Amino acid sequence: MNEQLNKNRRIILILFALSVIPFVIAWYMSQHPEWMKTGTNKGELITPVVVTERSELTGFDEFSRENISELSGHWVLVNIIDNKECDKVCQDALLKTRQLRLMMNKDLTRIRRMVVLMEQVDPQVASRWWQKDLRLLRVVPSSSFKEKIRKIIGQQHNSGWLILMDPLGNLMMKYQPGFDPYDVKKDLGKLLRISQIG
Repeated sequence: MNEQLNKNRRIILILFALSVIPFVIAWYMSQHPEWMKTGTNKGELITPVVVTERSELTGFDEFSRENISELSGHWVLVNIIDNKECDKVCQDALLKTRQLRLMMNKDLTRIRRMVVLMEQVDPQVASRWWQKDLRLLRVVPSSSFKEKIRKIIGQQHNSGWLILMDPLGNLMMKYQPGFDPYDVKKDLGKLLRISQIG
């Protein structure tokens, strides 16, 4: 009889442990999300997303001022030029996003491209950076937008960053200078498939 009682106690303890342990693990993982790689995205998610307003951006040139409204309701590939000079890494990033937009085929019309000039630049110098890139929107950010970008990419001055902006104006994913456009294409393709907006 004692043996049966001990066996029953063991079974109850095992059942209790089996019901409690998953909750303890789930709670622990929620407190330490860095331990768990979630998703298959190639870029780094910006958490929480950074909310922006269209009023925080001003067109750098006449074309951009006339067409800045195109940013609303579209997915935007945001190139960052963080210096007064657009070096090779920066030039490569501009070229990659141009090619990337073309690679999106049928989703091409859902995507726009924008370059954010973080420093004041001479328009004649800047025009050489995108002389054959007729559809690229060039913008000057407000101080609040600059601050948001600084929080995302850090305080060091380096160009070539790519940030994805959703159709509502949220900055939600970033790619470091030297990014692979095929990685961005995979991420963007998934986002466009599941997106109900833009």
